[in-house]
Amino acid sequence: MLRLRPYAPADAVAWDALVARSRTGNLLHRRGYMDYHAERFTDCSLIVERDGEPVAAFPASRDGRVVTSHGGLTYAGLLSTAALRAETTLAVFTQMAAHYRAAGMRRVLYKAVPSVFHAYPAEEDLYALHRLGAHLVRRDLSSVVALREGYRFSAERRRDIRHAREAGVRIETGGDLAAFHALLSEVLKRHEATPTHSLDELRLLQSRFPRQILLYTALVGSELQAGALVYDFGRVVHTQYLATSEEGRRTCALSLLLGELIGSVYADRHYFSFGVSTEQDGRVLNGGLVTQKERFGARAVVHDFYEWPL
Repeated sequence: MLRLRPYAPADAVAWDALVARSRTGNLLHRRGYMDYHAERFTDCSLIVERDGEPVAAFPASRDGRVVTSHGGLTYAGLLSTAALRAETTLAVFTQMAAHYRAAGMRRVLYKAVPSVFHAYPAEEDLYALHRLGAHLVRRDLSSVVALREGYRFSAERRRDIRHAREAGVRIETGGDLAAFHALLSEVLKRHEATPTHSLDELRLLQSRFPRQILLYTALVGSELQAGALVYDFGRVVHTQYLATSEEGRRTCALSLLLGELIGSVYADRHYFSFGVSTEQDGRVLNGGLVTQKERFGARAVVHDFYEWPL
């Protein structure tokens, strides 16, 4: 017998334990990450239990009569353990619909966990959404290097890496998070954008997850020329933020930094994720951005968003 109930703060330890053994959960779905900006969202997450044992979790927030999985996360569908199979997943989605309808909700924006982040096949949720009348409303394109396959850096990228070494660029682990955030902010300002996380938020998250949120920097002397803030999910490593200075562009510092991360530091993992290169809800592809990632051997993985009328 499956039982679905709302998440409560007292469930945090059990929630994190479930995320750790789920097929699709990672750092983003742990409560210490989700709740760092809890005041911005009205949480309406759910826990699914069988005989009192959690078997799935649904990170979610609501805004008006719309439920999103989750408003503060890039992706967060149903996080299921191996105990949840095809028919039981259908039953869970039916219960979810009844629960949210009873709470006055009209629809769910479901941000599915991309397959590259699955520890084991887990697309029962997509079938359930199909069965219950959901439809695809957005598709972002992300770029991922398959580290255990025959990926290759392009000739141009290899040339850039040689140039960086000749220019005296060196790579360091750690470094000044404030200096990196300032560089990142400067780069994004040119595109009339700002970092998703403030410096204080990044410091808080890094203090909570010091082994999983790591800063790598590229320097010439003491000058910061490029940096990468990495989220280490285990099987997958994701570059949450990348930035390079004008001088770093000249020395190709970011190429050397990423080349070292892909070819050496994280060479034993399964995937290296660069994140999305799409804009305007996936309708526009930033060709220059995606090309830069493809020159490291990355190829496309999609992030899908479904609208599920209740």
